[in-house]
Amino acid sequence: MNIKKHIPNIITLLNLFCGCIALVFVSNDRFEMAFFFVCLGIFLDFFDGFFARLFKVAGPLGLQLDSLADMVTSGVVPGFVMFKMMSSSSAFMNEGYLQFFPYLGFIITLGSCFRLAKFNIDTRQTDSFIGLPTPANALFILSLPLVLEYYSAESLMVLEILTEKWVLLLVSLFSAYILNAEIPLFSLKIKKFNFKDNALQMIFLAISIFLLLFLQYLGVTLVIIFYVLLSVINNKFLKK
Repeated sequence: MNIKKHIPNIITLLNLFCGCIALVFVSNDRFEMAFFFVCLGIFLDFFDGFFARLFKVAGPLGLQLDSLADMVTSGVVPGFVMFKMMSSSSAFMNEGYLQFFPYLGFIITLGSCFRLAKFNIDTRQTDSFIGLPTPANALFILSLPLVLEYYSAESLMVLEILTEKWVLLLVSLFSAYILNAEIPLFSLKIKKFNFKDNALQMIFLAISIFLLLFLQYLGVTLVIIFYVLLSVINNKFLKK
């Protein structure tokens, strides 16, 4: 029995396991622990592909497992987080049709599912991405309740924005859109170790580290927004 060929799939299943644990924490409104396990799942998601290439055991089974695991960790979890945020965003939602409003948070899950299916058959996304990757989107969505928890006491504007149901619906719709938009996002891979060929990546990395160190969870939110905006600027003005 060749154990090496099973290692990448085991890592993928651990990613899925992290997503399942995150779902339990979200159901108990423990968003910080959910964020931690989603981060761990994304970390494992990187290494399943790494070991598959290292051991030369990449195949269609691993590809399908990877998408199914990502669907939970980076698709179902952020949709459930938005559902929970919408559920607590307004006291009068228990009345009439508004009681169904929070379910619109799962628009994120639908967008993630479509994105993952499209990614598997899109040959253009080998070195870079077209549309926001599901792990990045998941981190963005999971950072929102933490920003609300840690910054609402300091900023009334944060409280008003992240508890407004229509804002949360717009975030859900935009999330589904940006996941599947035909917007090229620059690759984070550094192929040559010189500043000229990797200026964009190095600038992004430096600013991201600064934001994460000084703003923590708010920094996560801003890093994802900055990545999309910088990619759009790069496509329109900087790319030759």
